[in-house]
Amino acid sequence: MKKVVIALSVLAITLTSCGSKKKIAALEEENKKIQDLLNTCTVKLNTCLTEKDHMASQMEFLKKNNSDLINNMGNLTTLSSKGAENLEKSLESLKEKDLKITRLQDALTKKDSVTLALVTSLKSSVGINDPDIQVNVEKGVVFISIADKLLFKSGSYVVSDRAKEVLAKVAKVVNSKPDFECMVEGHTDNVPIKNAVLVDNWDLSVKRATSIVRVLQDDLGVNPKQLIAAGRSFYVPLADNDTPENRAKNRRTRIVVLPKIDQFYDMIEKEMKNMTGKN
Repeated sequence: MKKVVIALSVLAITLTSCGSKKKIAALEEENKKIQDLLNTCTVKLNTCLTEKDHMASQMEFLKKNNSDLINNMGNLTTLSSKGAENLEKSLESLKEKDLKITRLQDALTKKDSVTLALVTSLKSSVGINDPDIQVNVEKGVVFISIADKLLFKSGSYVVSDRAKEVLAKVAKVVNSKPDFECMVEGHTDNVPIKNAVLVDNWDLSVKRATSIVRVLQDDLGVNPKQLIAAGRSFYVPLADNDTPENRAKNRRTRIVVLPKIDQFYDMIEKEMKNMTGKN
């Protein structure tokens, strides 16, 4: 009987001991989970505290910046007002310049129209169609180039009778344009010339120009106030003076028909006054 009681007692103690170990193991596992959770919460808490400090610093900066903005609001308003005023003035100035440019372009267009009409008169109604007479427009100016063989004998500055027929056609147009000027330019080749009357090619080119001016004035009735005589010697050639043909091209008289510069500026000034409404 005693042996049975002892065996039962040992069995009870053993079962009790096994149950306690399981509970301890479970508690230890639970404690580990709690400890891990605590550690995680601690890390997050520290992170939050750091972010809080940073946000507090940012808030302080924003408060100061906001205060500065409020304090400077009056200055900004003043600056904005001045900026708007300056911008308005700049826009008005640009508009005025744009109008001036438009008026100037209109004046140039009118000048070009007059020039075109002049060329038409020379080529059509007047009837200048000789191959030795070239009429063209460069930069709004009419140029009439006449080969020397139509005007002078070689080395001479005496105007031929045939030249007077050609010059009569030019004079007709010039006389119809009293507000224009007529500049006569003499051009030679580079062959040197010197005799009892002529010193050099400069002298020849100028004397040829003055001879033609005298014909326009004395024989064809052109107002001398419209006439200009000029010599260019051989320094403005059309071609190299290396062949007889090229030298013949360079021996020429060029008549330039152009509006008087002061009247052209008067035309522009008139357009400007029309633009501003001034008298």
